[in-house]
Amino acid sequence: MTRIDTFEIRDTVVRVSGAGTPLVFVHGFTTTAEFWREQIEAFSSRYRVIRINLPGHGASPRRKRRDYTVPAFAEDVLEVYRALEIGEAILVGLSMGGTVAQSFTLSHPERVRALVLVGATSHGLGEHVNADSVLTAIDELGVVTASQNVIQKSFGRAASAELVAFAKEEVAQTPDFVARQAIASLNASDSRLRLGEIRVPTLVVVGNEDVITPPSESVILAEGIPDSQLEIVAEAGHFPMLEQPDVFNRVLDEFLVENISRSRLMGGAGLSQQTV
Repeated sequence: MTRIDTFEIRDTVVRVSGAGTPLVFVHGFTTTAEFWREQIEAFSSRYRVIRINLPGHGASPRRKRRDYTVPAFAEDVLEVYRALEIGEAILVGLSMGGTVAQSFTLSHPERVRALVLVGATSHGLGEHVNADSVLTAIDELGVVTASQNVIQKSFGRAASAELVAFAKEEVAQTPDFVARQAIASLNASDSRLRLGEIRVPTLVVVGNEDVITPPSESVILAEGIPDSQLEIVAEAGHFPMLEQPDVFNRVLDEFLVENISRSRLMGGAGLSQQTV
């Protein structure tokens, strides 16, 4: 079994395993580092796998005197880089984590060797997770039920009841005041006019049954980022790395081998699309 070390870096609890080129994973809105559990064994033998619990999420502290916004989370990622002495890394972001990853890459391009965006967007989300609908649900149902209702809609048809139950338990850890700030900031984020400034090899991954961040949003990302590759995972919803881990891990591994191990220069490839 792979050894996992835990670090608390300011307001962020981080799980680290393996050694090699840093592979940094950032989860999404109300989710946790455990949503990357299927990537631990697959990548820790060749990479230093770093799974961040954003502040207010999962095992991380829930302090009231701080911001829980996309810019604040990007600064938290930078603190992790500094504390773990990471010069540059492959940065992988899920959903809101993809928004954080875009913000981080635009602010600190020298820190990102390659970028992976999973179920992410450049602006706005699906109808089930826009700020108004989420805040209304929190007001009417409470944050736990509201978050779990989003999870129920997030999976594709092939997801097991056990997997959905796991995800619901994880999102129940995020408190009301964190969720409110985070969803409002996520809703306001917009990188559409700056996608062309992302000048690192980028993999965009989305499930073909994703209703939270539909595949059309991933197309926008891939068309806007110059050196990008779009992969659409069959029989998966918003969490392809959990729902179809073997497929997701193969796609990620192939991207890393091509763009990291072989040290290929960016440019000239354009947009490619594949359903796997």
